[in-house]
Amino acid sequence: MSTAPEDVDCLVVGGGPAGLLAAVYLGRFRRRVLVADAGDGRALRIPCLNNCPGFPEGISGRALVDRLRRQAVRYGADFIDGRVSAIMRDGSGFAATCGTVRLRARRLLLATGVRDTLPDLPEIDENIARRTLCVCPVCDGYEATDKRIGVMGRDDHALREAIFLRTYSQRVSLLPWPPGTDTAKLRADAAKAGITLCEDIVRILSDDEGYVALLRDGSRAAFDVIYPALGYVVRGDLGGGDIDMRRDDLGHVRVDAHQQTSVPGIYAAGDVVHSLNQIAVALGQAVTAATAIHNDLRATPQAGKSGDEGIIGG
Repeated sequence: MSTAPEDVDCLVVGGGPAGLLAAVYLGRFRRRVLVADAGDGRALRIPCLNNCPGFPEGISGRALVDRLRRQAVRYGADFIDGRVSAIMRDGSGFAATCGTVRLRARRLLLATGVRDTLPDLPEIDENIARRTLCVCPVCDGYEATDKRIGVMGRDDHALREAIFLRTYSQRVSLLPWPPGTDTAKLRADAAKAGITLCEDIVRILSDDEGYVALLRDGSRAAFDVIYPALGYVVRGDLGGGDIDMRRDDLGHVRVDAHQQTSVPGIYAAGDVVHSLNQIAVALGQAVTAATAIHNDLRATPQAGKSGDEGIIGG
């Protein structure tokens, strides 16, 4: 295993919006920052962001990430392509393994995000691209105004998403998924909420207009857009040595008001933290984390060097 030639002030694990904006701020604080990017972030699949600040005509997730990466490079950020598989203590700082490279940093920022749980449907990528399969009602509900909406799931979370989407359309149906198990409670709860339950699904097909559910009685139910309410998996289950960050029941990293985890010197921002999974929220957390990291480094001088004085921010 090779070792990076020099320590950095901060290793950012994750090259999505949160990690990249943190790198911009750290670079502008004149910190040496290295971003480890696995290249498979959630934002890259978003065809158009219409609620991202500053882009009234919308912008694709990939275009936003590309812009933020160029901005981070402008202020001196370095990048290593690959997935960080482990982190551990290394003296007063930390070490991380990325492929065959060992990285060393005084501070860490986890911006690893989440991975959505998607249903086994045909043409997943094509339908995400044309917005007939959407994973975030908050992001894309407006674009589904007056459309035929199907929400996939069989728990309270799915029902809440269906109720929320009634903000935009009265044609909202709940699709019990996966099919084939008892739906009595779900049916009763949906009826109380005024949500139609589309039961007895045999198969779901993709067509030119969206998705079509084939039902056991031979009928069909067409949907302009389907929202899978099947949850997600929190990325960033990193370990090694004596690193043991506190997490919630879903695996989100717990942080304080400055985005610091339960391990001093390790911070987290974005969807890996339990909050509203929105890019605007992730960007705010990134700024908070980067500023706190800078202040933390100022208060902790390196061996043989005098410390900085004063802090910035609140």
